[in-house]
Amino acid sequence: MSQASPVRFTREPVLNKNQAITANRLIVHAPAIAPAVEALTRVAEHWPDRYTVFLSLGRLVPTPDLLEWQIPDNVMVEIPAQTLGHPLTQQLVAHLAEGGTNMCLAWCEPGSPACNSQDWRFLLSDARKFTHAESANGLSLAWGLADSKGFDNAISHGYDGASGWFFLRGEPVARQLAPAHAQIVRLLNLVRMNKDIAEIEAVLKQDVALSYKLLKYINSAGFGLMCEIQSFRHAVTILGYDKLHKWLSLLLVSASHDPSAAALMQTAIARGRFMERIGAKFFDKGESDNLFITGAFSLLDVLLGTGMRTVLEEMHLPDQVAESLIGDDGVYSPFLKLARATESFDVSALGEQVDALQLDCRDVNEAMLSGLAFADRLDLS
Repeated sequence: MSQASPVRFTREPVLNKNQAITANRLIVHAPAIAPAVEALTRVAEHWPDRYTVFLSLGRLVPTPDLLEWQIPDNVMVEIPAQTLGHPLTQQLVAHLAEGGTNMCLAWCEPGSPACNSQDWRFLLSDARKFTHAESANGLSLAWGLADSKGFDNAISHGYDGASGWFFLRGEPVARQLAPAHAQIVRLLNLVRMNKDIAEIEAVLKQDVALSYKLLKYINSAGFGLMCEIQSFRHAVTILGYDKLHKWLSLLLVSASHDPSAAALMQTAIARGRFMERIGAKFFDKGESDNLFITGAFSLLDVLLGTGMRTVLEEMHLPDQVAESLIGDDGVYSPFLKLARATESFDVSALGEQVDALQLDCRDVNEAMLSGLAFADRLDLS
């Protein structure tokens, strides 16, 4: 059960001008700094360390109590502009600067004296209020963008990047799968039906890049294998068809060439890993791959630029997965809703989903960060 006054984590990506991931933003929703520090300490082994992590304390005033946490090297602490006059925040800023921890000035007004009051690495502004960025002592990030068009507009008005989920918004055009995507779907279907290895290898040989990416994912995914997988046949021997179907699904998720593809892929794979972990208490071990695939495929329509039904019509997925991807009545749907709720700055939806599933927020926090770290390790380039 969720505890009283729980600490909940939500997150969002930080993208540069080219919509490439440059950081992850972690928002810690806590009643006070002390429980926030306790929650952050608890998730140390799950910490995502490939990219910089912007740490936001939500609505709290940052104080030196934060220094009780052993701050990881890749953390950048956000300091809300509204708290700069607070003596305790001033003490914290001085300690962080002395210790070499980078800081981001959050919720600042572009051009205000606060922007140049400190050696800020980044400055985060609400682009709904401030449409134009001005030259400042740090890189300017936009927040609150409605969609990808809003991102383009922000960049044209001086912003250096943005934080948020703007790249998820917009209805995909209902068109047929591109040939490259259809080839991967064919592979997935062959593995799903346990076809002969030689038949599957024949399809893989038509696209050497697919074989390379598949083996790279398997060997980088932290299986703890005693040997490196050298070929598809070797992978079948070591992992079996069910596990291979899971990793082949990553080829489809990572097949998009959209400018925002990297952020979409990270989101999809982090959702899959999160659902796999958090659903372990509710389903048999044999269904963990279905949970992963449901999360990983939840953005296929956006990634592939087609309707979800169009994609699913071509694939032989289990009914439970297809039902959960299309509507809210699937057996995995509550877990997909929970994954999406960790992606909102508004923590109320997350609280509702956690309570509905009678989960402990600590487990949800760990699963969310673990999923993000897993996605980052895959090297989706």
